[in-house]
Amino acid sequence: MPTHSYLIRRNELRTYFDRTAVEAWARLTSDAPVGRIRRTVRAGRDQMRDTLLGWLPEDLDGHSVLDAGCGTGALSVACSRRGAAVTAIDLSPTLVDLARERAGELETTPGNIAFGVGDMLVAAQGDYDHVVAMDSLIHYQSGDMVKAILLLASSARSSVLFTFAPRTPALAVMHAAGRLLPRGDRAPAIEPVSPARLSKLIAAEPGLADWRIARQSRISSGFYVSEAMKLVRR
Repeated sequence: MPTHSYLIRRNELRTYFDRTAVEAWARLTSDAPVGRIRRTVRAGRDQMRDTLLGWLPEDLDGHSVLDAGCGTGALSVACSRRGAAVTAIDLSPTLVDLARERAGELETTPGNIAFGVGDMLVAAQGDYDHVVAMDSLIHYQSGDMVKAILLLASSARSSVLFTFAPRTPALAVMHAAGRLLPRGDRAPAIEPVSPARLSKLIAAEPGLADWRIARQSRISSGFYVSEAMKLVRR
């Protein structure tokens, strides 16, 4: 059951990505020219997506994947090309429309993608082989993050892949600089968490007793700093 703080932040994210940031997000996730800072973010996101894809089976024929917080759908398309049946969910109707449009412009893929608008934790009430949440948990406090991971894991048979913002001095400086922006231009705050603390919280969560951390990797590219974690069943 999502907490009150989770629901508040979820609604802030929906408003931000569906209204304030949709044009910038569309450019960032395309081949369109962007400024120096956004180029580092684009490169970092590309590296992170490749990392997560590298942690999934190369052949996903017969596998189901939940892309929790699919954004403009690049990871969903990549999984579909490997043969997966993908459920791609995002809070923003505008981003989901863009993801659906971009997927339709590509060649037919072996798998299929079912796009939907909604809360990733509601979508997680389904049944999937793999659940991936790339940069969709980074805005939630550690307690809410672990509860979200628990719900995502409850729907996964094989693996849960997710990213979080690691607490580092460099990231703290970036966040301080972001607070200098006009309020209307700010994204909902990223909530950094110590990797060691997150590992302890996961280990202490009774509902995740059947899961273990199998892999971890950090991507640092200019203003993009994100850490990936893979959980697998014991």
